[in-house]
Amino acid sequence: MTNHQPQEQPPHPSRKLDHQQYARLRAEIKAPYRGLRKFVYIAFAASGLIGGFIFLIRIVAGRDVDDALPNFALQVGVVALMIWLFRLESQAERKQ
Repeated sequence: MTNHQPQEQPPHPSRKLDHQQYARLRAEIKAPYRGLRKFVYIAFAASGLIGGFIFLIRIVAGRDVDDALPNFALQVGVVALMIWLFRLESQAERKQ
């Protein structure tokens, strides 16, 4: 004999999540990998700062100024670009 009692269904997943978790998941769906992008911006900015510092020291020391000056400018540009992208990402995050 088979017992045909209705099976209990598991609770709906959204009911298990509190409001804060649900909002964070919705934000991740709207802008995936935002945290990863911000980490990459920070890592590239740090790399640019280190490179810029090294080329600045070479310029101040007077060694290979013709080669060091364009490289220093490139490193400063990389840092500026990463700061700009990070700020754009932060503004978009605040709007959500």
